[in-house]
Amino acid sequence: MRKVALGVSSSISIYKACEVIRLFQSEGLGVRVIMTEKATRFIQPYLFTSLTGERTIVELFDDQQRPIEHISLVDEISLLLIAPATANIIGKLASGVADDFLSTFYLAAKCPVLVAPAMNEAMFLHPQTQENIRKLKALGVEFVEPDTGYLACGKKGPGRLASPETIVHHGLRLIKSREPFRDKVFLVTAGPTREFLDPVRFVSNPSSGKMGYELAREAWQLGAEVILVSGPTGLEAPAGVYLEKVNTAEEMREAVRKHYSRADVVLMAAAVADFRFKKTLSDKARKTEIGQTLEIEPTPDILEELGRQKQRQLLVGFAAETGRLGERAAEKMKKKKVDLMVGNDVSGPGVGFASDENEVTLFWPDGRSRKIPRMSKRKISQEIMAEIEVLLNERKGKS
Repeated sequence: MRKVALGVSSSISIYKACEVIRLFQSEGLGVRVIMTEKATRFIQPYLFTSLTGERTIVELFDDQQRPIEHISLVDEISLLLIAPATANIIGKLASGVADDFLSTFYLAAKCPVLVAPAMNEAMFLHPQTQENIRKLKALGVEFVEPDTGYLACGKKGPGRLASPETIVHHGLRLIKSREPFRDKVFLVTAGPTREFLDPVRFVSNPSSGKMGYELAREAWQLGAEVILVSGPTGLEAPAGVYLEKVNTAEEMREAVRKHYSRADVVLMAAAVADFRFKKTLSDKARKTEIGQTLEIEPTPDILEELGRQKQRQLLVGFAAETGRLGERAAEKMKKKKVDLMVGNDVSGPGVGFASDENEVTLFWPDGRSRKIPRMSKRKISQEIMAEIEVLLNERKGKS
């Protein structure tokens, strides 16, 4: 099991470290907590020991530790994360001071280092703190920028510890980043589109966008630059991902075309409406004005257009069907010239649209297929990225 060393310093936001631990554990990572002595005045070390199952380290030398543990622990961890990080610990790291376990361990660490500051606005913006941060960044230390909000002093400003989700998201990128994804641009579409009859009525579908957002999150954590083109959803884009919001199929088409030339991998996970109204009214129509029929026309097939224009891009399509999945996915794959088709039967209960889980089958142009059993969309995204990594490595081997 890969392990994270979580350094905790004396900030009122120390309680958020408990959620940071839980989120890393949900990703299958172990956590070893290192506390500064002053941090123990906020929370007893036993709390973190109970959460992690491993003794929390405070003292540089004590009777319970292995000899020179700050050196031996180095080989066990994949990431050193300091959250919350006070101005004091940031200053120590920048100056090379090593007078406790955490600052000593930093100097010995060979793994990536991530720091999440938490302090009063004046302290964070002080020229000395900013100089210390710049110095650490120049040395390769990564930072999770603090949020702006209400602080413990009662004032509002920058310095509030970033959310545990954001901190862990950045940490996972440093742990999981893989060579085939670095310097690659991933273009991901997600969510539904809306085709309007008038300002208040539209045709759409139940897509929540969760699958596309999880794909964007996973691609970024693996080291890629990610552009997410999203229809209307209630989801927040993962940190680090560039989000472009659209409503209609035509807007999604234009956004995708704008970024397509830069993209190395394109994942068309959006559920684009297949038709739109021939005429969109500028005012809300009354029932008596609509009549018995409404004229419709097909929306552009974005995936088919991309297949015709494809040059170096790796193109991944998604086929949501309600029957004859293999036959229809294979037909779409051939017609749209995709390199990998992800098919799912959305007629099953609890999977597909608006669900946290999915069950998909992957199809390749050479006739191969692989069924991925029902699991969370987070896990499905990881399975899809593993197959994309294989395809990227195959292309690299042929070049």
